[in-house]
Amino acid sequence: MGFKCGIVGLPNVGKSTLFNALTQTAAAQAANYPFCTIEPNVGDVAVPDARLDKLVQIGKSAQELPTRITFVDIAGLVRGASKGEGLGNQFLANIREVDAVAHVVRCFTDDDVTHVEGRIDPVADAETVETELMLSDLDSLERRIVPIEKRAKTGDKESLASYQLMSKAVNLLREGKPARAAVLTPEEREPYRRLGLLTEKPVLYVCNVDEVSAATGNAQSERVAAMAKAEHAGAVAISARIEEELAQLPAEERADYLASLGLEEPGLNRLIRAGYDLLGLITFFTVGPKEARAWTVYKGARAPQAAGVIHTDFEKGFIRAEVIAYQDYVAFNGEAGAREAGKFRLEGKEYVVQDGDVMHFRFNA
Repeated sequence: MGFKCGIVGLPNVGKSTLFNALTQTAAAQAANYPFCTIEPNVGDVAVPDARLDKLVQIGKSAQELPTRITFVDIAGLVRGASKGEGLGNQFLANIREVDAVAHVVRCFTDDDVTHVEGRIDPVADAETVETELMLSDLDSLERRIVPIEKRAKTGDKESLASYQLMSKAVNLLREGKPARAAVLTPEEREPYRRLGLLTEKPVLYVCNVDEVSAATGNAQSERVAAMAKAEHAGAVAISARIEEELAQLPAEERADYLASLGLEEPGLNRLIRAGYDLLGLITFFTVGPKEARAWTVYKGARAPQAAGVIHTDFEKGFIRAEVIAYQDYVAFNGEAGAREAGKFRLEGKEYVVQDGDVMHFRFNA
């Protein structure tokens, strides 16, 4: 599994420019006017991971298959979107389909690029979008909760549980807080997620800074980082313009270009890592002569769940997992060396997968 990340924000903050750079396409028109993105553009990109490159070399694999991340470029929201302003609720619906929200905020000044509200204030921009999402959630819940409450009063246990979850969200939203601020038991998390609330999605603030500030950020991105910390959200500073230029360069010229700007890696790498941290995702690998491949699971996943990511039959018929830690696989030059060094392990159903594990699964067909 990978994950789907929706790129949202006000018009003209750099969403489509960032999307174009991330997917190395021009599928999303980046233009200096609101609503240049009419339908959500979808881009599927490989997750860069230097560990996979190393495993291909050691395993002499014929093919390298990274895990992937899907970005959805969603048109700019404006004040009043929850009531149909701008292009209205069709875009709010698109957000419901993603796992996380990359909220792009403008942290650069450019007189040639207009701002829909006539000022540069990324924190206020973030609050505008968040308010519209909260209003949409509240409107949805207040309509849905009435019949649920009636059934709950009859003693229906399922309706009572749903009503209690909805009430948690409604109370938060009425206080001006997003649904993700709810305190939930482990058992409540999945049914709460199924409520389909926009503000339940984890948020990563993407500070679109000018080229000069790409390596260090600036005063505006620092404000956003402080806001994100207070919300227990993520934040990363990226220059969408640099990422766009980088995507157009030949691969062999990119490292020198980044170094000239004081950057060690593309913003895409940092964005994906921040997204993985936000969602609690980790990577494990399978290595063989045909292919070396990266797979994504949630942190805390057990071996059968990891097997199920490859194929549902692997999970159903799981017997045990063959595991070598990435560091050991590299240090002892592959599986044979790891076996000789006693670093090859057989793990059962309760084994918790660790980031970087090289795994193979035994199962009954």
